[in-house]
Amino acid sequence: MNTYTVKAFGTEAADADLKELKIERREITPTDVEIEILYCGVCHSDLHTARNDWGGTKYPSVPGHEIVGKVTRVGAEVSKFKAGDLAAVGCLVDSCRTCDSCKQDLEQYCLNGFTGTYNGKDKHLGIHTFGGYSEKVVVNEHFVLKVPENLDLAAVAPLLCAGITTWSPLRHWKVGPNSKVAVIGLGGLGHMAIKLAKGLGAEVTLFSRTPGKTEDAKALGADHVVISIDEAQMQSVKGKFDLIIDTVPYVHDVNPYVSTLNINGTLVLVGYLGGLEPILNSVPMIMGRKSVAGSVIGGIAETQELLDFCGEKGIVSEIEMIKMQDINAAYVRMLKSDVRYRFVIDMASLKN
Repeated sequence: MNTYTVKAFGTEAADADLKELKIERREITPTDVEIEILYCGVCHSDLHTARNDWGGTKYPSVPGHEIVGKVTRVGAEVSKFKAGDLAAVGCLVDSCRTCDSCKQDLEQYCLNGFTGTYNGKDKHLGIHTFGGYSEKVVVNEHFVLKVPENLDLAAVAPLLCAGITTWSPLRHWKVGPNSKVAVIGLGGLGHMAIKLAKGLGAEVTLFSRTPGKTEDAKALGADHVVISIDEAQMQSVKGKFDLIIDTVPYVHDVNPYVSTLNINGTLVLVGYLGGLEPILNSVPMIMGRKSVAGSVIGGIAETQELLDFCGEKGIVSEIEMIKMQDINAAYVRMLKSDVRYRFVIDMASLKN
């Protein structure tokens, strides 16, 4: 297959900084869309992959799966997009499209394994995929999303990961105007969970360990803030919530939060991968038919639904814009939670 070369930013080793690289993109096939990348959000997954924190990173690694741009070319069989259209790409660029999950528009749970936007297996070129820290990307039109034109394009980018990661459980557990939703943690995921739950009409509470986040949480749409290390405050919300979205990205004790679920309530983990410590106590779960569940991103149809909803409600992420050349410093700051609440790269800086 023919390819062409584009500029990108990536790393060649787990202990090396990201720097400018050259990568190959495939020439468009009849069903492909070529996108000039205007903005790319920065996700914790980018950092973990670049540094091989999860193992299995293929180098050179070019992260980035919160991509917003403009269509520059389309294949002969493409029907949904034309040159000049705004377009977006999230965490997926392919799946088998034949398994039970894919047939239900749940490509994120593809039984044969989805192809990630980066560090996945490129079926066309036989190498691994490269992400959005680059000038252009070529993606099958099925995995390309339409972007509402009324939104700030840079602030749309984090919707492709942080947004859909919190939207999917809100929709799966049928959150609406009569729902009581709590969010654990106020970061990239947490701030989107608050905005989206409020947009759906729910009564929204933030669980936080620090009172200093109260004002910000309420400005984002939270109705209440509960300080999770205050036993009296925790007792005051016992048995209250229909759904708790837990965005904390490290091991932590979920047991105190389970008791705040109502009968049939669910706590869904969206931020942490791994074993729970201390061990999960099943007593309050059994005595109240309560659940602890997990969720990851969303399928293409659900992600498009999210973007359309955000267009209708005027919802975008809170962002700090950076240049591509500042990515290594941004990673350091991200580890310190020194961002409100998501970095977004102005990809025009890559042309400099």
